[in-house]
Amino acid sequence: MDHDGQLQLYAAVAGRLKEAHSRVRALQVPEGVRMALTRKLLVITAAAKHDLAGAARRLERFIADLDEGRFPEEDR
Repeated sequence: MDHDGQLQLYAAVAGRLKEAHSRVRALQVPEGVRMALTRKLLVITAAAKHDLAGAARRLERFIADLDEGRFPEEDR
């Protein structure tokens, strides 16, 4: 991928991560579910440092799960 393409992908992933974090904060779910979702976003953020394209795919799956109302089980 050329440098401009990499920068565009980085900007797109950064924007989507910000959007996803805002959506998670706004959810009316138990705190344990919110924490699990936040941890998933942190893992995606960390992965973006090493595999930006892979992180973008994971983020899109995460957002699709949010859209469909598929949330992780609450930690106990």
